[in-house]
Amino acid sequence: MRVVVVGGGIVGLSSAYALAERGAEVVVCERGSLGDGSTSRALGGIRTQFSTPVNVELSLASLPVWESFEERFGVDIQLRQTGYLFLARTEETADQLQQQVAMQREHGAETALLTATEATEICAGVNPEAVTAATYNPRDGFADPYLALQGFADAVREAGVDVRTGTSVTDIRLSDGQVTGVSVAGDGAPTGGTISADAVVNAGGPWAAKVADMAGLEIPVEPHRRQALVVDPEQPVPETDPLTIDLETGSHFRPERDGAAVVGGYFADEPERAEPERFTESYDIDWAMECLERASVYCEYFGEESRLKRGWAGLYAVTPDHHPILEESVPGFVQAVGFSGHGFQHAPATGRIVAELLLDGEASTVDVEALSSDRFETGELLYERNVA
Repeated sequence: MRVVVVGGGIVGLSSAYALAERGAEVVVCERGSLGDGSTSRALGGIRTQFSTPVNVELSLASLPVWESFEERFGVDIQLRQTGYLFLARTEETADQLQQQVAMQREHGAETALLTATEATEICAGVNPEAVTAATYNPRDGFADPYLALQGFADAVREAGVDVRTGTSVTDIRLSDGQVTGVSVAGDGAPTGGTISADAVVNAGGPWAAKVADMAGLEIPVEPHRRQALVVDPEQPVPETDPLTIDLETGSHFRPERDGAAVVGGYFADEPERAEPERFTESYDIDWAMECLERASVYCEYFGEESRLKRGWAGLYAVTPDHHPILEESVPGFVQAVGFSGHGFQHAPATGRIVAELLLDGEASTVDVEALSSDRFETGELLYERNVA
C-alpha cells in the first residue's frame, strides 16, 4: 500500500512511522518545515488525567512510548515525570474529580484524590485555603516537543519514508469514491504535480478542515490561538513540581529551569479563532498580566515581584467536544485531526491507530468508534472537561 500523509507534525510523523513499520510505502507532504504547525509551539504535556475513557486510553497507550523514547528512537526528549496536579476550588469540581479518579483508575491510571493539605505536599506553592481538593498522577509530566519531533523524523527517514517539506497538497484525488492520490505544489512536487496513492492521511493540524474539504468533506475543526508565558516568579518554582492546573479557570503552570515557570491559560468567553497562515505568534501583554494574576490566586509563587521573560502563541486544532476525529472517512482517506491541544501526547497511539485503520480495517490499540465524525450530526458528543 502506498500512503500519502498530509502534515509533518508529530501526529503525521508518528502515523508515517507506524505505517512504514508495517511495510507500507509512505510519502509525507509538509507545506513548510517539519513541526511548523502546532508541534513546534506545544507545551509538551503528557498526562492520563482526562475526563473521558477514550482519552485516558489514548494516553495509556502512548505512555510506554514516551517512557522508553530514548531506547526506541535514540533521542533524549527530556521527559520529566513530576506529575500533573489538578486543583478544584469548588465542591462541584471536587465531586467531578472524585468521579474522574474512579474512572481513570478503572482503566489503569495511577491517579489519586488528594486533600488541599496533601496537594501542598506535592506542590509547596499551592495555597491550601484556595483549594477544595486535588488529583495527582506521578507518571504524568512533560517532554520537549521539538526533540520528540526530531526522534520521529529520524526514524521515518531510516524506515524509508519519503519526507517532502515545502510541499503543499492542493487536492485529494478520488475515483468512484476511492482515494487515488494527491495533487501537490512546491519544492518537493514531482513533475506533473501529482502523487499516486492508495490512501491519504489527514494529519493537517490547524489546516485539517481545509485538507478534508479537498476530499469533499466538512469537519468542525477550527484553529484557536493559545498563548504561553515564561516568567521569573516571586518565589522560584522547584523543578520537581508538577504541572499544576486550576480547573475553575484553566490557569496552569509548570516548572522551567533555574526557578522559572511556564504559565498559561485561556480566559476569554469566546475562542480566539485564527488563520494558520496569519496569526500573531507573540504573546499579548494584557493576557500575560491576567495570566499571572489568576495563577497568584491558587499559588503563592506568583506574587507582585514576578517578572515576564518571554512568551509565544500557537494554535490548537479544536473540535466542539475537544476530542479528535479518528476514522476512515471515505475509502482510503483516514483523518487524525482535531486533538484540541492533546495531539502531542496522544501521537504514539494515534500513529498505530492510523496504521490499523488502513491496514487492518479497524483499530485495535484503542476502540475509537466514539471518535467518528458522525457524532457531530447525531449529537453523541463526548465533552472533555479537563482542557487547559
